[in-house]
Amino acid sequence: MARGGRTKERDAPERRCIASGTSGGTFGLIRFVVGPDGMAVPDLAEKLPGRGMWVTSERAALDLVEKKKLFSRAAKQQVAVPAGLADLLERLLTRRVQDQIALARKAGLAVNGFMKVDAALRTEQMGVLIEASDGSERQRAKLRSLAGDTPNMALLSGEELGVAFGRDHVIHAALSAGGVTDRVLRDAARLSGVRVVAPSERPDQDDTMQETGRDTPGDER
Repeated sequence: MARGGRTKERDAPERRCIASGTSGGTFGLIRFVVGPDGMAVPDLAEKLPGRGMWVTSERAALDLVEKKKLFSRAAKQQVAVPAGLADLLERLLTRRVQDQIALARKAGLAVNGFMKVDAALRTEQMGVLIEASDGSERQRAKLRSLAGDTPNMALLSGEELGVAFGRDHVIHAALSAGGVTDRVLRDAARLSGVRVVAPSERPDQDDTMQETGRDTPGDER
């Protein structure tokens, strides 16, 4: 996820990360509350009742919170932490990003496939360019050159991105600006801190064939 994907937070409340002690807007932070069973619960939608405890969405911060029992200190009570907290958040945030992309697709705000994304980038200002982390670097570089300052996200594999589009595999996609796309960018920023994306090991081949010919009516506009 390119850091340029961050949108300016106007008049946003400041929150303090209990791991680093730094204060600022909530972009890139994860809110936790203490559940009825005394377990720390990640509140990704930031709607659960209770006093919020905020942690920077990075593995180092989450590991420190777990190691130093910082939830208990912040809540002033014993708080249990789910095993493998960073891995749990990676799974939850991955699914959340997929769900948000699926909402954009159903709203007609998404395109996928190299040719359609290429055309969209040439004709309108898109809100985010999405590329599979295991896609061809040559194809990705072509679209990035067209995207200019458009935020770029390359966190999901082709299979994971395919889930969002109801397909087996998707390499290239783009979402229109505004609305649900802003939520995709916000969740992707948090996911980028807990997910380690390995460099693509795919051969540098044309991967457009994996996407063309699979389009179904109503999936793209």
